[in-house]
Amino acid sequence: MHRFFVEKHNIDRENKNVIINESEDVKHISKVLRLEAGEKIEICDGHNKEYICEIEHMSKKDIRVSIIEEKESNREANVVIDLYQGLPKAAKMDTIIQKCTELGINKIVPIMTKRCVAQIKDKKSEEKKLERWEKIALSAAKQCKRGKIPTIAGLHRFNEVIDKLKEYDLAVVAYEDEETNGLKNLLKNSNYEKIAIIIGPEGGFEKEEIELIKNNYGKSITLGPRILRTETAGFTALSIIMYEIGDLGGR
Repeated sequence: MHRFFVEKHNIDRENKNVIINESEDVKHISKVLRLEAGEKIEICDGHNKEYICEIEHMSKKDIRVSIIEEKESNREANVVIDLYQGLPKAAKMDTIIQKCTELGINKIVPIMTKRCVAQIKDKKSEEKKLERWEKIALSAAKQCKRGKIPTIAGLHRFNEVIDKLKEYDLAVVAYEDEETNGLKNLLKNSNYEKIAIIIGPEGGFEKEEIELIKNNYGKSITLGPRILRTETAGFTALSIIMYEIGDLGGR
């Protein structure tokens, strides 16, 4: 069953109906999927509430559906995990956002570090990229039937990230020169509620950046004996955490 996200104010629980008026969703339902009145879809409010609905009326501007069943979504992890990702080159960020959304990330924050080759020239370019990244997160959230859409933050400077680390129960930075401190060991017998993953760009982090993280509530970790690419490291770390907390791998 196809899944769509709508704003909470578009859901009338008392009268059991929902209005879909996002133009891309209206077009997708009517023109791409060619759904008709009487067919069923899933609606999610982005806050872990989902509805089985039946299409009642379709127009060029909106689609009205009736609520058949309402239930809580049980697709989100019980630990909040945010990714701070060194800005990579080309379309690598697209892949990072898509895969991390599938794996259950809460928020993705692109960051500028000393070794970042990629640059966002101005505010207009940033807004354009952010709009693209938000669409990728939305599409991935629909596909994997998330109960919420991950937040894609605007570009942060490295010092801004340092200031935020104290907000987390655990903040880890993947570092190629770390040999002993493994992520798996950090997660044993721990009840973390909020975790930050910090990943460098293609060239990694400068040593002084790692020291700054470590001096401000962060821990450097190894992800294993092989050096992972920037577009692989984030969702590898996320996968390990999700497995260790029991969110991945089944029961």
